[in-house]
Amino acid sequence: MSSALRPGPRPVPLLPDLALAAGVAAIVAADTLLAALPSDLPPALRVLVVIAGPAALVLRKRAPRAVLAAEVVWTMVHLSTGGTGPIGALPALVAVYTAVDLGHWRFSAALVGPVLAVSLGTEIAAAEASAAAVLRENLLPVGWFVAAGVMGEAHRRRLAHTREVERRAAEAERTREEAALRRAGEERLRIARELHDSLTHSISVIKVQAGVAAHLARKRGEEVPGALLAIQEASGAAARELRSTLEVLRAPGGEDAPPAGGRVGLARLDELVGRARVSGLPVAVAVRGEPAGLPPAVDRAAFRIVQEALTNAVRHAGGGASASVLLEYRADGLGVLVEDDGRASPDAPPEPGTGLIGMRERVASIGGELSAGPGPGGGFRISAELPVRPRERAGSETPGGRA
Repeated sequence: MSSALRPGPRPVPLLPDLALAAGVAAIVAADTLLAALPSDLPPALRVLVVIAGPAALVLRKRAPRAVLAAEVVWTMVHLSTGGTGPIGALPALVAVYTAVDLGHWRFSAALVGPVLAVSLGTEIAAAEASAAAVLRENLLPVGWFVAAGVMGEAHRRRLAHTREVERRAAEAERTREEAALRRAGEERLRIARELHDSLTHSISVIKVQAGVAAHLARKRGEEVPGALLAIQEASGAAARELRSTLEVLRAPGGEDAPPAGGRVGLARLDELVGRARVSGLPVAVAVRGEPAGLPPAVDRAAFRIVQEALTNAVRHAGGGASASVLLEYRADGLGVLVEDDGRASPDAPPEPGTGLIGMRERVASIGGELSAGPGPGGGFRISAELPVRPRERAGSETPGGRA
């Protein structure tokens, strides 16, 4: 027998079998009463015999072969003590169907076939009519047993086919997921190679040149310009973050894999604010609530929001501007507010760029909300609400922003 047709474990609830046994018992009892055939057994024993066969069907799925053997014996006893043929064979027919349905068709054929053959032979030998007449008379009852076996086999094959279809569908789905993960991994590696080839060299050159310029200025006894120091510091930080990003892209777990250089998060906020101050942007930081451990995705998103907001302030706020960062820890989430008092005009907001687009996508991916636009008194304002437990959600953002 092929593995596809081999019966698997099935649940066997008791209530349906009890209902079936009760129904068959009622039919057999009613047939026996209506037939009113004489019997050599006492009435109480006769009732016990009538009920015993159908009652055994309660165990038909738990012990199908034993029940089938018991039903065959019961049928012979029942018919020999006054039972009628068509209805009296009903419990045995149910047992044949169940045994074949559960995969015991060889046992069923080996048991029922010889019993039917012996019964027909005995009846032919004892009958006064011809053998052909006896065979014609018993053709229908024999056909019932054959039909019960065929129906059980058909039902078994249908269930086996259904399970095979479900297995193949699950396998196809798993294959598609594995292919998608493989393609995603290949794409991450491609992006990592492109970033390494296109950015690593340029950032290294900027860092080296800034270091050389600062060294020459000190050698000549001149004060190193603050802008040069900012370039040197920013290029070093950019090189470190690029290495960290490349490690994440090359890791099998993608973004969920922790980079070797440490996790990007609010623990590095002081470093981020320090670079902004070196670039000439005064930044005030305030924290409300009790800082608590954040999920990595929320911690990373908060850091990137502050980073992008301060970068935009350095680029667009203009000279003399300042910025403020407010982190508000709450039981259900984290609030992030970054404001500057630069020259952004409410009447002509800058066109949105990829920085804010990426910020919105990052916030939406963890189920947060982001608003970005000109502040009520000028400047620019970015506000985000990040849930403590990230969840998939479309997000809600206000259009407008800086590049």
